[in-house]
Amino acid sequence: MANNFDLQEQEQLEELKHFWKTWGNLITWVLIVVLGAFAAWNGWRLWQSRQAQQAAALAEAVDSAVVAGDVARVQQAFADLKSSYGGTVQAAQAGLAAAKVLAEAGKPDDAKAVLGWVAEKGDDEGLRALARLRLAALLIEQKAYDEALAQVSSSMPAEFAALAADSKGDVLQLQGKQPQAVEEYRRAWAALDERADYRRLIEVKLNALGAQPQTVAAAAGAAGAAQ
Repeated sequence: MANNFDLQEQEQLEELKHFWKTWGNLITWVLIVVLGAFAAWNGWRLWQSRQAQQAAALAEAVDSAVVAGDVARVQQAFADLKSSYGGTVQAAQAGLAAAKVLAEAGKPDDAKAVLGWVAEKGDDEGLRALARLRLAALLIEQKAYDEALAQVSSSMPAEFAALAADSKGDVLQLQGKQPQAVEEYRRAWAALDERADYRRLIEVKLNALGAQPQTVAAAAGAAGAAQ
């Protein structure tokens, strides 16, 4: 019996050797690919986590400088963040905060440069739109109306449609283009929720131009029905 059992074991061992000789190389490479992909995925997730943590630390340095009102430190901290982690949401958020401090410190050109970077390179669509709106406001202050209009005429998320239209209305009104300004204010008014306080400001602007928001909206509705 023992010899018979040993013989069976020997046969099984030979079969295993034959199987491994035939398929072992392929199995090894499959395992390498699978395990390599798993390791790469884990490595990528770990790298992303570290990137986010390091970016958050630099963003916190910007925030601290903003709170302290230290303009030079704000500029340096943001430059470090942008240089190392410019593709993160934290960099775009910090850019908006830095631009506000720079503008309030009497450095509008520096603020414009930061906002321009966020508008072009920001990782988040909403933050890019917000940067364009703030940049347009600075350009309006500098009477660079065409440049301001270009900023708010760019494609933006629907959530910013009212603010963009309001900003366009401001530019057009300052350029003496009252009919076009009224139309943009009307768009802004119509896009805002009825309960929004900001809507009242749009009404004031329309009234100043001799237009009533309800009348304008009704006229637009009639024009749409006619079409």
